[in-house]
Amino acid sequence: MIAIIAEKQSVGREIARIVGAAEAKDGYMEGNGYSVTWALGHLVQLALLGTYGYTRTSGDNLPLLPDPFQLVIRQRKTDRGMATDPVAAKQIRTIDSVFSRCNTIIVATDAGREGELIFRYIYSYLGYTKPFRRLWISSLTDEAIRKGLSELKEGTEYDSLYHAADCRAKA
Repeated sequence: MIAIIAEKQSVGREIARIVGAAEAKDGYMEGNGYSVTWALGHLVQLALLGTYGYTRTSGDNLPLLPDPFQLVIRQRKTDRGMATDPVAAKQIRTIDSVFSRCNTIIVATDAGREGELIFRYIYSYLGYTKPFRRLWISSLTDEAIRKGLSELKEGTEYDSLYHAADCRAKA
């Protein structure tokens, strides 16, 4: 099976329609040898400073350089402080289930630095090493999606883009 991960549900559904994944599941679409899921934006983020023992920041303790940086499921502010977003946690479990059943992954997050970061943080957080290829499109027309699927690139060709996004996030 081939897994495809989009950044947004609406994009995932468009791609699913093109590849013939017509069966709606909870958090993904399936069919014709594909499972198409989506990220709902930044599901995984860098851990907040309190995770590393910083209680406050000042010029005296800058730069803050945790070693290593940690990834966590998206956090939400509550009346008791920060907590894991339950919607994000549920979708991460769905993505993990989809990825665990596939042979390869097609990355269909938005074409750009942030789209690459969204996928790579999820991929890293879940601990996957399966090969992935990149669908690089800037239009959701049927023609653009089909053309992009016929011209997939190896995921490693976008390592520099990911590194730029990761550096920006850490800075």
